Amino acid sequence: MVLSDSDRDRLASLGQLASGLAHEIKNPLSTLNINLQLLEEDWRDARDEREVRAKRRLEILGREVKRLEEIVNDFLRYARRRELDRRPHSINRILDEVLDFTGPALDRAGVRVRRLFVEDLPPLAIDRDQFKQAILNLVVNAQQAMPDGGELMVRTATLGGEVRIEITDTGEGIPPQILERMWDVYYSSKKTGTGMGLPTARRLIQEHDGTIEVQSEVGRGTRFLLRFPGAALVPVESEKTEDVSGEQR
Repeated sequence: MVLSDSDRDRLASLGQLASGLAHEIKNPLSTLNINLQLLEEDWRDARDEREVRAKRRLEILGREVKRLEEIVNDFLRYARRRELDRRPHSINRILDEVLDFTGPALDRAGVRVRRLFVEDLPPLAIDRDQFKQAILNLVVNAQQAMPDGGELMVRTATLGGEVRIEITDTGEGIPPQILERMWDVYYSSKKTGTGMGLPTARRLIQEHDGTIEVQSEVGRGTRFLLRFPGAALVPVESEKTEDVSGEQR
């Protein structure tokens, strides 16, 4: 379906209103969270049954407020539209940074990581922060798919003039009925989570002129394939990489 200019303007206005509403909700939620933490401190040394019951209720309220904050934050990340600050970056380095950041959590979950990177991978013109967010969402999704541990393989390659990134897990796999809806906003088959991680990842990848495909088999795992066309490539001689501090060199 092709949207008219008026439809696009209406959707943009609705997006701005929704983002504004989410910000307005976020502020009182933060206040609630702080006050609930203070109340939990006051009731830390609960003694009789009544006090213990009140303490448990405060803990439940605290968890629910944190869950609502997570929903609002995920919505803001998904709905936020800003101009991409696209600069030449080493994709291998970006992947290394994400995997190093998530390494402790992956280790605790019993997930082994294999990095299969092509050394001469050409740089891509990307928004560093937004691109890292997309990869982070996919890695976290892979970790959650392996509650009993497993293997996470991250591979880079070039084929047909495009850069490819594969993120493969040996987890539970995705049933066909869920696979059909996995990109739907707020849809999640997990007991925890907001259902925004994968839709946000896909949107960010598409904004970088890329595509994302998924193949999955129940009981064997899931493979995400990210493909970025030649138009996003940067000639090697013009590359300006950045170190961790963000300074160009």
